[in-house]
Amino acid sequence: MEAIAKEASIKGGEFIVRETEAEEIFIPEEFSEEQKMMAAATQDFINQEINPNISRMDNLEEGFMSSLMEKAGQLGLLGVTVPEEYGGLGMSFNTGMLIADIVAAAGSFSTAYGAHTGIGTLPILYYGTEEQRQKYLPLLASGEWKACYCLTEPDAGSDANSGKTKAKLTEDGKHYLINGQKMWISNAGFADLFIVFAKIDDDKNLTAFLIEKSFGGITMNEEEKKLGIKGSSTRQVFFNDCKVPVENMLSERENGFKIAVNVLNVGRIKLGCGVINGCKYVTTLATNYANERKQFGVSISSFGAIQTKLANMAAKTYAVESASYRAGQDIEDLISSLKEEGLEPAQAKLKAMEQFAIECAIIKILGSEVLNYIADEGVQVYGGMGFSEEAPMARAYRDARITRIYEGTNEINRMLLVGMILKKALKGEIDLLGPAMAVGKELTSVPSFEQPDLSQPMAQEKDTLRKLKKSALMVAGKAAETFGPKLNDEQEILMHIADMLIEIYAAECVILRTEKLMSRYSEEEAKLYKDMTTLYLFDAVQKIKNHGDEAVACFATGDELKVLLMGMKRFTKTEPVNTKELRRSIAGKMISVNKFPYTLY
Repeated sequence: MEAIAKEASIKGGEFIVRETEAEEIFIPEEFSEEQKMMAAATQDFINQEINPNISRMDNLEEGFMSSLMEKAGQLGLLGVTVPEEYGGLGMSFNTGMLIADIVAAAGSFSTAYGAHTGIGTLPILYYGTEEQRQKYLPLLASGEWKACYCLTEPDAGSDANSGKTKAKLTEDGKHYLINGQKMWISNAGFADLFIVFAKIDDDKNLTAFLIEKSFGGITMNEEEKKLGIKGSSTRQVFFNDCKVPVENMLSERENGFKIAVNVLNVGRIKLGCGVINGCKYVTTLATNYANERKQFGVSISSFGAIQTKLANMAAKTYAVESASYRAGQDIEDLISSLKEEGLEPAQAKLKAMEQFAIECAIIKILGSEVLNYIADEGVQVYGGMGFSEEAPMARAYRDARITRIYEGTNEINRMLLVGMILKKALKGEIDLLGPAMAVGKELTSVPSFEQPDLSQPMAQEKDTLRKLKKSALMVAGKAAETFGPKLNDEQEILMHIADMLIEIYAAECVILRTEKLMSRYSEEEAKLYKDMTTLYLFDAVQKIKNHGDEAVACFATGDELKVLLMGMKRFTKTEPVNTKELRRSIAGKMISVNKFPYTLY
């Protein structure tokens, strides 16, 4: 796909101080026919190979998941973004996002797929030598070999660099002996290649190694008994004098932690995107059931309480989808730009991911929490049947829960994204100080009574968005001024600021997507999207006000607190919205088509 032309490409995290135009962003309706065909082929694979065999997968039938991975490899699904010279399809980053999106509805397979194609393959693509890439990537892209990623240890979860697994060079200097324990390792039960992080001697930082199962010295516990994703292989892995050739060190000594951090950025945005089709699938099932289930002589889909749930499910999914593909294309555009400047492709991808690490964290949090919300509401729509293993909602509910934990817990990601924005500001990469000072002056000035030009599409919504950005700048700026470097220790405040930023980014994405669609669709065709946007924005404003009010009350007192609370009230003031009619309109569309309200492919 060609990069979208931009007068001045947006930087990661810059959305909070920059006004973006609708034509600057990518929306999923712009996917090419080739990409749509790839998405359809992936959905066919799920329908034919996975959906009829859910019980075989969830019961961990010996060899079944491995065979699914091999079939996916034969279709090219394991090498979507792997360059052609290494046996892949060489497609764009956003195409990889699209396939992760479709696979989202495949239950435990989505975990196995994500672990293999993401953290199991990308470290080699990004950091491997040419010899390592030539040796391993074709095997992984074809599905002949499966990969797993061994980072987490019993005493080293979020603090990954504190791992105790050790590597010691043999006397002849030809091998490293690896000793240690890893846990929660997805795909471990059938993996042929293990990407393992260990410390050499008394090094401060981790080093990464590529370990083939055939090297020996690898033992495992039995499969973990998990709350959800029961069909994915998850085991503890033990390395006992595992003998690894020195040429199988990945990248440089002590570069392992950097590898882990950068590859997890990819994992985060892929995980956020990798819930979308799951959200649509659960919403469709809930709509089907609501239409079929009769109470008091009518379908429960006719009840306002049920329609409220269906409409909220659709609007939140629309937001995740809008944000995911906007960020995905921003990353793709930067990759293309960096390659044109002469940067080697793997380095271009790493640099682009690092630039948009803030958006990756936002989408991971947003996507995982929307999926959990939708799965929970899906159970509720089914009522008593939702609690039965005979209905599909129980598995969806259990499988959704892990998404808020892996690829960094949502709490860690919240603190990371605020920290990254503040760090960019200190480095001068984003001008937060100027806009924050301007907001501070505005607080003590007479409010402007200037009204937006309502003849322009989404003018009212964009005016609301501008004010929401001011609210976040006010809170973050005042918190930074109050605490200085010690703000990192104020986790409660960081969490509130993060939630404000997440809702602002998501709201901007849906507003700009809908504005773009309104220029292409008739008023009637665009109504659904406009309704979902208005509904999402209304909820976002309420959340942002609550988080802002709580945040400032955590550090301000007296007159200062009163001024800040008045600022929050001013910046979150909006026109009244008839949410009942909005939700009835969205749900009415869903009930009439008996599924999620729109399709892309």
